[in-house]
Amino acid sequence: MGWSDAYNYLRNGAAKLMNDDAPRTDTGLPLGARIGSVVVIQQSPLLRAVGEGALITLPDADDTRIVAVSQIQLKQSGGLYRYYLETGDRDDKEKFLQVYQNASGDVSEIMYCTQLARVIPESAEDQDAYTGRAGAGLGDRSYTLWREQLGDMGLDLELIFGANDGIDYWRDAGDPEVAYMPPFTGSEVRLDDASGGTGLRQEMYFMPYVRELRSGTHEYLLITTEIIHSVNGDTSKRGIHVDFVIGIPVEQQRIVIQ
Repeated sequence: MGWSDAYNYLRNGAAKLMNDDAPRTDTGLPLGARIGSVVVIQQSPLLRAVGEGALITLPDADDTRIVAVSQIQLKQSGGLYRYYLETGDRDDKEKFLQVYQNASGDVSEIMYCTQLARVIPESAEDQDAYTGRAGAGLGDRSYTLWREQLGDMGLDLELIFGANDGIDYWRDAGDPEVAYMPPFTGSEVRLDDASGGTGLRQEMYFMPYVRELRSGTHEYLLITTEIIHSVNGDTSKRGIHVDFVIGIPVEQQRIVIQ
């Protein structure tokens, strides 16, 4: 099953943000993960992707523990989880493992993900584009990242772009001949401690895009508009932002969680 199939579980509309099925503790998660678990990632597929111009950020030496866990709420069977190595709440950008568990309870795909950028859609027009209300924008058939957008990020632009000014990603969902489809909707409940006392709840609009690297490896660009509903139970801490996240699939045998 591809990532587009996992996201298709959200096609029929948003799950309730505050519901009885939301996780309350960090027990019973796929791969036996818990907050504080040590994560060991065999980095050869990530190194290979970086050598081919992928935008992924390699794990740092201290990116070894799960500091938060979340579940993206789905309306049907299966589950989509994120195990955060960095939450991005402070200066560091998000880093997480995204784990898809199918309806049979088996982990069928794992993706190592790092945040490329976060933007604030300040105008009503921008917010409409990033939530699909405009009928264009997030959900378009393709998305292009331009060289000038990444110029101040310390990346090897020659390796990434070569002689081109942009790199194109293609929507990893729906009919590729259809110019636009509405973004998927759902919600995320993130736990920052084992008891569930701290964390956040947010509404999500998102679309996965993908390109193929030289070796045939797929690099994903996950664009997610997140509308925060509460932080540590405080509903006054609301906000909206758009995360651009790069993901590389990693085989399960290359990851050990202890």
